[in-house]
Amino acid sequence: MDLGIKGRKAIICASSRGLGRGCADALAEAGVDLVLNGRDPAVLAAAAQDIRDTYGVRVTEIEGDVSLPEVQKTLLAACPDPDILVNNNGGPPPRNFRQLDRKAILDGVTQNMVTPIELMQGVIDGMMERGFGRIVNITSLSVYTSIPGLDLSSGARAGLTSFMSGIAKTVASRNVTINNLLPGKLDTDRIRVTTRFGAEKAGMSLEDYAAQQDKQIPAGRLGTPEEFGNACAFLCSAHAGYITGQNLRIDGGLYPSAF
Repeated sequence: MDLGIKGRKAIICASSRGLGRGCADALAEAGVDLVLNGRDPAVLAAAAQDIRDTYGVRVTEIEGDVSLPEVQKTLLAACPDPDILVNNNGGPPPRNFRQLDRKAILDGVTQNMVTPIELMQGVIDGMMERGFGRIVNITSLSVYTSIPGLDLSSGARAGLTSFMSGIAKTVASRNVTINNLLPGKLDTDRIRVTTRFGAEKAGMSLEDYAAQQDKQIPAGRLGTPEEFGNACAFLCSAHAGYITGQNLRIDGGLYPSAF
């Protein structure tokens, strides 16, 4: 399927690995030029070169923590007029909420709510002026259903979801959409951390706990970054202009509600 976005430009945060990398690959396959971001310079450089070699698109690398204002400024300087923004950032590590102090709480909110809002502020007016814009926020299934130990991440991402919902309605008439992708259990470094946390809490071996978790997924397996990235690319496509303010669960049927 031709997504109609060949030659467009995208900023993809935290995109050197995991779900962000899945989104980067899918957009590159559609012919989109990319600004990639990651904290590990070696991993970032390898990802950028692999995408260049595989898809032949232009790729700019911006190293650093996207939560930092100076890194955001560098991202926007590298691509001042993006057509696509994919907001992504690592969540706080799993922990009992009693262990959270004020700094940890504020850092979590900055990472998973404030940072996407700041980046959106930097790009949305230009998108409206040009008559095309796609903003996709990678949040979490925990926005809909609680995951013990991820309380801070869940709260910050739920706040972002509510915030963006109102903004989406104000820009839709200019062909600018804002949507959220809610990953369930996907094969990433993050799921391995949360699986280890859950296994320790349950007093189970890592292997037994992981197998138990897989059985709870109707699809019977973890999802892949490639599957996730393809969903992101469609929301960024020319065909998705009538989809906005939505939360798309990528969870293999895990979420139990019909609504």
